Amino acid sequence: MAMEKTFDAGASEAAIAAAWDRAGAFRAGANAKPGAETFCIMIPPPNVTGSLHMGHAFNNTLQDILTRWHRMQGHDTLWQPGTDHAGIATQMVVERELAKEGKPGRREMGRDAFVARVWEQKKKSRGNIRGQLERLGASCDWSREAFTMGGAPGDPEAGSGAPNFHDAVLKVFVELYNKGIIYRGKRLVNWDPHFETAISDLEVEQVEVDGNLWRLRYQLMDGATYQHPVEWDEDGNVTATETRDYLVVATTRPETMLGDTGVAVHPDDARYAHLVGKTVRLPLTGRVVPIVADDYADPEKGTGAVKMTPAHDFNDWAVGQRQNLRVINVMGTRAQIDLEVDPGFREGMDDDTFATLKERFHGRDRYEVRDAIITIAGQEGWLDGIDPDRHMVPHGDRSKVAIEPLLTDQWFVDTKQVVQPAIDAVRDGRTRILPEQHEKVYYHWLENIEPWCISRQLWWGHQIPVWYDDQGTPYCAMSEDEARSMAGGKALTRDPDVLDTWFSSGLWPIGTLGWPEQTEELKRYFPTDVLVTGFDIIFFWVARMMMMQLELVKEVPFHTVYVHALVRDEKGKKMSKSLGNVLDPLELIDEYGADAVRFTLTAMAAMGRDLKLSTARIQGYRNFGTKLWNAARFAEMNECSPQPDFDPKSCTATVNRWIVGETARVRESVDEALTAFRFNDAANALYAHVWGKVCDWYVEFAKPLLQSDDAALVAETRATMAWAIDQCLILLHPIMPFITEQLWGDIAPRAKMLVHADWPTYTASQLADAEADAEMGWVIGLIEDIRSVRAETRVPVGAKVPLIQLDLDAAGQAALARNRALIERLARVSEFQTAAAAPKGAVTLPVPGGTFCLPLADVIDLDEERARLEKALGKLQKEMGGLKAKLSNEKFVANAPEEVVDEARARLEELEADEAKLNAAGARLAALA
Repeated sequence: MAMEKTFDAGASEAAIAAAWDRAGAFRAGANAKPGAETFCIMIPPPNVTGSLHMGHAFNNTLQDILTRWHRMQGHDTLWQPGTDHAGIATQMVVERELAKEGKPGRREMGRDAFVARVWEQKKKSRGNIRGQLERLGASCDWSREAFTMGGAPGDPEAGSGAPNFHDAVLKVFVELYNKGIIYRGKRLVNWDPHFETAISDLEVEQVEVDGNLWRLRYQLMDGATYQHPVEWDEDGNVTATETRDYLVVATTRPETMLGDTGVAVHPDDARYAHLVGKTVRLPLTGRVVPIVADDYADPEKGTGAVKMTPAHDFNDWAVGQRQNLRVINVMGTRAQIDLEVDPGFREGMDDDTFATLKERFHGRDRYEVRDAIITIAGQEGWLDGIDPDRHMVPHGDRSKVAIEPLLTDQWFVDTKQVVQPAIDAVRDGRTRILPEQHEKVYYHWLENIEPWCISRQLWWGHQIPVWYDDQGTPYCAMSEDEARSMAGGKALTRDPDVLDTWFSSGLWPIGTLGWPEQTEELKRYFPTDVLVTGFDIIFFWVARMMMMQLELVKEVPFHTVYVHALVRDEKGKKMSKSLGNVLDPLELIDEYGADAVRFTLTAMAAMGRDLKLSTARIQGYRNFGTKLWNAARFAEMNECSPQPDFDPKSCTATVNRWIVGETARVRESVDEALTAFRFNDAANALYAHVWGKVCDWYVEFAKPLLQSDDAALVAETRATMAWAIDQCLILLHPIMPFITEQLWGDIAPRAKMLVHADWPTYTASQLADAEADAEMGWVIGLIEDIRSVRAETRVPVGAKVPLIQLDLDAAGQAALARNRALIERLARVSEFQTAAAAPKGAVTLPVPGGTFCLPLADVIDLDEERARLEKALGKLQKEMGGLKAKLSNEKFVANAPEEVVDEARARLEELEADEAKLNAAGARLAALA
């Protein structure tokens, strides 16, 4: 049956995916050769309630390329899929659903009922992200799909054969607790007042806001004073001072002053040197606090005196630890002022003062209290001034409310005990991080690591396996029965907190393979080979997997970490809904097909460089697929069918020997590029070969051979063309799986699907033919030169021009004789002539072994063409001048948004390339005069 005229991606991709699924094509070990080496990738688990975004599409395309490539090589391959329970995100989704339905919230429902509802939501949404990944072509072993809370209480699929991730997580907690690596303590954490939970740094986004810097006066005690500069000369020397008996501190958060326990000045600040060790009295509370010397205080910033609130600021906490300052918390879990949460607040305070403060501030929102304090400061005379100030404020990335550093009791991993093996593993090369620049990020974070807060005040997650008796004594165990046995039968209450999602996902490489059971999969596929991930979670996930696997099983979890860049819009801006520049991969797949989207992402995946994605690029690569389809249809119409016994080394025709060698070279290029994770080099090599060498040159060169009277030559060319197109399909399959699989099946009956076809191992040294390469290179070079001259001098497309041979050696003569008809047709040559010298108005064309020329004086209007070029060049140079002036302006480069500067540089590069082309065309015209 004849092939369809076009590839219908919308209909075909779903059918092909279904065929792969029926065949079990992606199962672990599928297509593995006996005794083959293993290859394993762990998918970075997307949120169970999430949907595919462009970062997912990019990340998973790269993983799929590696997986398909290794599977076709006959390796024992596993791409392990699964999803993350995503504590805050999933809990938020369910709470929103309840609100939409008009149902009671989680507090009214109670914990058990709410968790049951979340399991329902998980069951309903789990297929969304999987279905979207399948649309992209992700060849994961979906029969092994894992979940970071698999096996937890309430899991409707518990016991179904999927890994019991929950018990693995609890086992790790208990084991690390018993080793003293996990402990409970009071530390400062990022606190989200909306969700009322600690959150990780990854869940905090910095938002620039318009605010104020309030200057407040703190009274010096015991008659202390200092000289404050009030006048300066032209050289900046102080010429006059005034005596002050108060310090001025500046703050963007006046409400935290209720918890101040010190004021810091720089040790080298001469203004305040004599005050170090003395004290100030705080307004409102009357608390007397010390003045300390610490390098954190910047003499050049504000007044150089900084209020210290160790319970509500990470920098202040660090100063407080160094200077032994008291820590007083004045805020509750909903960012309301709570003057009873910390007994230390009342220390040394009389009852009347406390009663007044409680009446003014207790239970009120932080921003209400801020306004109230400033009003009082103005009334009482200790407000020194207000300055407008635009500054960064940390917000919860999901709640969108300002987070508070808050001192709370939390569970921590003492990372200092487990960090060194993770550092050593990268230093000694057991695990490589590519590009290497990301090693610095990895080392910096691990070498300056802080205790890891692993508890969250949520209901959805792995509940911490610790129970308390009525005396508060903790019992850490795998189950309540075990804990009760440890407690001698006492009544116990379980810790209500759940574990940070990163704690469970930190076990992903071993937990998905069945650890702590010593499963066959664990023995076979661990350590895994490659982790493909984004730069933003190097420390949140990559480093934690390294620490946890090395602590638990004494092995690195993967040998290579490939860190991909960010997908931006075509102007280089980060995609965001607020800018309206988000490209939805599913919509792009609907419009252009998965293959075009995948090829675009791959072709732009230069190591360490962000992608600038445009729909024009995707459309262009869809056209690439169409070009391949048309070449296959041409082959079919000319009865070019694959021959099982075809030996590419047996070709005799120069054109056929040439394409065989070109194919061997691109195979080597693709393997070399993928081995080095240079995905863009693999894609670009294939693009140049498939479109340029096969679909353009070879198809054209083969036409006269296919029409020859020589039956043997026709048969050879048919077999060679079928082989060359088959090799295109095989080599392209990891990047463009759908169209290649469709063509593979349409071209001929096959013993197996393309997904399991054997990856070629031939080399250029085996198949390339130097004589054929030289001859066809000579022919292609001559045709391209003629086309280039025609384009530069604007010869009408339909016009045919004579080609004059000036001199030519024997090899050139032979090449010309064998390929005269091709050159005539493809370069639109009217006739071949010979002459001793080039006529006036001819463009010379040097070739290896000789020279040709094209007489153009009678074909184009030289004066008109010169005028057009001069006008185009003038316009172009004017724009270039403006851009050069901008880019040479240091203020523009320093102050303009990065994407604006990058856009200007890119545009200048484009214009410079256009200028070179116009100058070349001008030189051609000048030679015609």
